[in-house]
Amino acid sequence: MDQVWANRAASSEAAVATRHLKRLWGLPGTQLGVVAWPAARKQKSFGTWHYWWQAHLLDCLVDAQLRDPDPVRIAKITRQIRGHHLRNLRWTNDYYDDMAWLALALERAGRLAGVHREGALKTLSEQFLNAWVPEDGGGIPWRKQDQFFNAPANGPAGIFLARYEDRQRRAQQMADWIDETLIDPETHLVFDGIKAGSLVRAQYTYCQGVVLGLETELAARTQDPEHAPRVHRLVAAVREHMTTDGVIQGAGGGDGGLFNAILARYLAFVVTDLPGDTPQDDAARATAREVVLTSAQSAWDYRQTVDGLPLFGAFWDRAAELPTAGGAEAQFVEGAVNASEIPERDLSVQLSGWMLMEAAHTLTVETPAPE
Repeated sequence: MDQVWANRAASSEAAVATRHLKRLWGLPGTQLGVVAWPAARKQKSFGTWHYWWQAHLLDCLVDAQLRDPDPVRIAKITRQIRGHHLRNLRWTNDYYDDMAWLALALERAGRLAGVHREGALKTLSEQFLNAWVPEDGGGIPWRKQDQFFNAPANGPAGIFLARYEDRQRRAQQMADWIDETLIDPETHLVFDGIKAGSLVRAQYTYCQGVVLGLETELAARTQDPEHAPRVHRLVAAVREHMTTDGVIQGAGGGDGGLFNAILARYLAFVVTDLPGDTPQDDAARATAREVVLTSAQSAWDYRQTVDGLPLFGAFWDRAAELPTAGGAEAQFVEGAVNASEIPERDLSVQLSGWMLMEAAHTLTVETPAPE
């Protein structure tokens, strides 16, 4: 069964590479993902820039390198990093969540693929360490000069800090802040954040994902007993409230196109990295595995096929819609990217499908599914 998922992940990688990967401004040694397919002129010329989508593209390339080591892909990883830095002009931007996603991808590229950018990691690490403001109610904020402290910034930044130079104490403080501040007492899901002392009660799939990732990372790295029970509780809450017939719920296109796959990534991480052999540990891993594989099978079943390659839907439990060159394009509005008129046009949605296939592959390699 593992070869089935390896083949599906490889096809998903090929689809993104064929439709989206392009040199930045024709410069040799560079690459970025065009943010739409079919793409308008501004998108083809990288006049449209979505920093955190490119970070997830890098992360998916690292996933693929682990599945199928290849010197050609190492070159792609190197070009992607160079293209990101050139297009952005620096490693940082004004959004701590964006920077956290890039930091996670760069750390993995160095540790797992041998493409190191130590200067970038140090720069990004300092951003997160210096943004910690418990006196203002945080956490670290969503963006600079802002009083919105949220899970999508603190979760991935915490995972990164736990992995980078063992900044575990700060990572634990971030996990504790989330647990004390953002957990819904009724559903046990993670709220989005807190703004000027008021709870922002939205509950997104990727918020659950990053908290699962942070708590699992800390459970694996520390002897502290509180992290594993938080994982157990949140996995069960996700299964109950964030799936439909076992399939992770979608959030459309634009930035939302990545939300469901981020949850899938860190559910898979629970399966592969949560330590312990208690019945609760076993149940959390079994539930997480089931949700990832059910979601992946559904997304694959509902895909379209274009020129022999998959095109994934924004919602994994319904048929994907073929995008066209017309209609409204994804737009950056007030710190977030809205969806294209047909969400499947967005790179974020196709990256999600690819990320999900890679996640499924990691699980079937670890514990082969019955035929």
